[in-house]
Amino acid sequence: MNDRNHKKCITLIGMPAAGKSTVGVVLAKRAGMRFIDVDLVIQEKTGKLLKDLIAEHGDEGFRRIEEQVNAELQAENAVIAPGGSVVYGPKAMAHLKELGPVVYLKLGYYAVRSRLGNLKDRGVSIKKGQTLKDLYNERVKLYEKYADIVIDEKGLNTRKVAEAIMKAVFEDESGE
Repeated sequence: MNDRNHKKCITLIGMPAAGKSTVGVVLAKRAGMRFIDVDLVIQEKTGKLLKDLIAEHGDEGFRRIEEQVNAELQAENAVIAPGGSVVYGPKAMAHLKELGPVVYLKLGYYAVRSRLGNLKDRGVSIKKGQTLKDLYNERVKLYEKYADIVIDEKGLNTRKVAEAIMKAVFEDESGE
């Protein structure tokens, strides 16, 4: 945990409202790393809100844009928080895994549902006719597939989640 001069990144994946951005900022501060919210990078590159990109390009078109931005992301010594649908892009996930460990912030369905507001306003990529429960079940398998580390957030506040990630990433690195 003493070697903060490493160049690797930590990528946080999980459902919308799992706390990727909130935990990411706290983790970046504690670890002395940069924080990158990829949804904001997408908005900067396109000049449009996520919900407008989804409305304009559809779910699949948005996911192509998201995959391209994540696959081309240049970063070192950063905590990266991509959108929850990044796991649909194999090129993006391969690139993020090359940058460093991928941490799945695991949150139960009912907790996700209670935290989420309006899916459309939030810019959540969801297929027509698909329920939140369907989306959750579909994505959990992908999060588990790509995760190097799983942090179960049940009963943990933001600080405790960040501490668990620090312990898992930096103590593993030092061989402790």
